[in-house]
Amino acid sequence: MPFIDVKTNKQVSKTEEIALKQALGKAIAILPGKSERWLMLDIHDGSRMYFHGDDAPCAMLQVQVFGKINPEKCEELTAEICRIMDNTLQIAPENTYVKYEEISLWGWNSQNF
Repeated sequence: MPFIDVKTNKQVSKTEEIALKQALGKAIAILPGKSERWLMLDIHDGSRMYFHGDDAPCAMLQVQVFGKINPEKCEELTAEICRIMDNTLQIAPENTYVKYEEISLWGWNSQNF
């Protein structure tokens, strides 16, 4: 049950949105036991964001996962997310933050895991 929240100050076209969805859907499989089948993705574009004191293209991604996350796999996923953001939205890796959160309670389909 992963959830990725993407926030950027860039405007994202429909074509870029689909490419981002597909790339992040594949990338989430880097984390053991996670897949696009269970991935929920939210893309917020056009945010009023500043980084390094200016409004150059930047992004903040929050990856929430039910259960424990392997730190080595997070390192691998961060590299892939930065590559995706650079290739898809032309947001440089040094302008991309990725935050991970382990969730111990997660509800779905009228029940909790």
